[in-house]
Amino acid sequence: MVQNFLIDTRGRPRPRADQDGQPRGALRIVSPYDLESRRSIRGDTRWSGYLLHVTETCDADDSVNLITDMATNSPTRDREALPGIHQRLRTRRLLPAEHLIDAGHTSAALLDRSARDHQVQLIGPVKTSGSWQEKQQTGFTREAFTIDFERRQATCSNGKTSGDWLEPPAQAPYQLVKFDRRLCDPCPDRSRCTKSREGRTITFLPRHLHQAQAHNRTEQQEEEWRRTYAVRSGVEGGTVCELVNGHRARRSRYHGLAKTHVQHVLTGIAINIERLSAHAPPTTDRPRSLTAFQLYLDARGLTWECWWRQGH
Repeated sequence: MVQNFLIDTRGRPRPRADQDGQPRGALRIVSPYDLESRRSIRGDTRWSGYLLHVTETCDADDSVNLITDMATNSPTRDREALPGIHQRLRTRRLLPAEHLIDAGHTSAALLDRSARDHQVQLIGPVKTSGSWQEKQQTGFTREAFTIDFERRQATCSNGKTSGDWLEPPAQAPYQLVKFDRRLCDPCPDRSRCTKSREGRTITFLPRHLHQAQAHNRTEQQEEEWRRTYAVRSGVEGGTVCELVNGHRARRSRYHGLAKTHVQHVLTGIAINIERLSAHAPPTTDRPRSLTAFQLYLDARGLTWECWWRQGH
């Protein structure tokens, strides 16, 4: 009631409008029947409910790919679900050496954490910075600057060096270097570098995370990395399609996060059983021989009752 209605000046309740203020998506109740569901947006798709994260094996041989984890969460950032997935896989002794993930689960911090805590190598595309220089492909991106962590300074592509190294707590763990306008104003490439009236500011992660991020972005351009990551297409085209179209995984039969998660787990078990049965080798078992009592009836020409099953 508080989130969706307010009392007007005449003492009457009315629905809240946008200008009246409402909680952000992670806190806003969207259904009176399920107080844990939340509204989520992924691209052009909008829904109220939960997020399902599916993990399965994808070995290169002809073995059956099986679902190893089903994570049901409230709509949050995808990368927040990965630590829990790894912890459950570790408990079940199912941690992979390589984990193929999508861009929503990839970050420099997770690359480092997964390798350090679980010895798991994450393979997934690291997103670009999203700056206007990156989008227009005509400006100087962060990669055009050389960062010297030892001397705590950065040098631009035109040879100008700034030592104004800052570590603001509000932007932790990010660090930044500011170029004074006295260095940027005389530069002939200023318009392609920054639109700020002040100088250019470079934001980057601590040294070990910055190096991991740069290494992963370099690997993404190699053919071997793309060939390895292409294996993951089977998850999107196969497993997700099977969950959605074959088992109606996007429609919860229950209310509440806990019961919805049980539905997802049972659905994953059903898919594993179907896959195992489809790849099961043909049976070589022979029918069971007749019992002594059945032989006794046959020898005397006596008929069996309907509840006798020959050979079973």
